[in-house]
Amino acid sequence: MGEVTVSGLNRAGAPVDWRSYDPPDLHPILAGALAAFYEHGYHGTTVRDIARRAGVTVPALYYHYANKQGILVALLEITVVEVNERAGAAVTEADDGPVPRFARLIEAVVLFMSNRFALAYLDTELRYLEPVNRRRYATLRKKLENLLLEILADGKTTGQMTVDSPRDTARALLGMCQAIAGWYNPAGELSPAQIAARYVDIALRTVGAVPR
Repeated sequence: MGEVTVSGLNRAGAPVDWRSYDPPDLHPILAGALAAFYEHGYHGTTVRDIARRAGVTVPALYYHYANKQGILVALLEITVVEVNERAGAAVTEADDGPVPRFARLIEAVVLFMSNRFALAYLDTELRYLEPVNRRRYATLRKKLENLLLEILADGKTTGQMTVDSPRDTARALLGMCQAIAGWYNPAGELSPAQIAARYVDIALRTVGAVPR
């Protein structure tokens, strides 16, 4: 699987514009699988359905991916790599203390969860990953939690945040952000930027920091 960076650069070494979103550039098979998984869940999706949505034959699908599990792994990797790149870019941009870095990180994660809600929702399907794939995905997924944990620990040490348990707080905040993928509606009254602003305010209050 690809290496995840939190340096603010993507895998090609270019800066990440973490607030800008274009439609995801997915192979037709992955795009078809994503639509099917989002609509029916991993368990309720067949390889034949994915092939139909992608406009390919089942043998052609198997030429690219060994099985349905391989497709899920590929989509989850795309998801976790992108959110880590965007979070890393946001934190790198705010180099003036734990509170601004914390606010940028939460903003980046919320923007991702709303702009990429279908991809982000796939995290609920990780229970279907085979053990070796689940361990590899968990390692990549842990990078975001560790980045947030580092910022919270810094905020606690400097007295800029009131946090009894940085680890529990990090998990609670990420869970709050992850839940957006389950209810976000592009046709809703709030834009991703508006949702992000509200969640940053909630997050700052949660850690005892003054909201923006």
